[in-house]
Amino acid sequence: MKALLIVDVQNDFCQGGKLAVPDGDAVVSVINSLLTNFDVIIQTQDWHPSDHSSFASNHKNMKPYDRLEFDYGDQVLWPDHCVQGSKGAEFHPSLNTNKTQVIIRKGFRKDIDSYSTFYENDQTTTTGLTGYLKERGIKEIYTTGLATDFCVKWSVLDGIDEGFTIYLVQDAVRGIDLQGSLQSAYDEMKKKGAIFVTSDQIHK
Repeated sequence: MKALLIVDVQNDFCQGGKLAVPDGDAVVSVINSLLTNFDVIIQTQDWHPSDHSSFASNHKNMKPYDRLEFDYGDQVLWPDHCVQGSKGAEFHPSLNTNKTQVIIRKGFRKDIDSYSTFYENDQTTTTGLTGYLKERGIKEIYTTGLATDFCVKWSVLDGIDEGFTIYLVQDAVRGIDLQGSLQSAYDEMKKKGAIFVTSDQIHK
């Protein structure tokens, strides 16, 4: 069985959002077109408390995109985004969520950020998704969403480590690109064994 994974297609990551990914809205129509090709649809949702440690506003004299060393490693400090219950945390209004079977909320623990669909950034706290997928007999995951160089990348890398065959749907992702992070992400995913496809290949 195969699943479609939709990573963080939320208002704050789209046009006009507090952490807008360039051209992020463009993934919505592509993802919607893919839904009929999959029996299992999984979404992730960034879901931060307002005092989350990854927000630059919660650190004195720090600005968005500065970096700090946390207990679990290097952490980018972000603009406040996807705050629990806010409009920005909602899914993009044009995204068809009717077929979604599971929503994984991440980043809700105050002291740790969470990019991956499988693990929080300490790489030990799990989301429980691996167990769900294995119980359902899912072996292949087609990954879409935002942003390519952060939450999508870590979902792809961790998914491969968890033993799944991971596809990246290239026209259904967009990146932030901080100091070359987008190309670096593609290189990392390719080296790890991710399979790059386009939506046209899935529709055939």
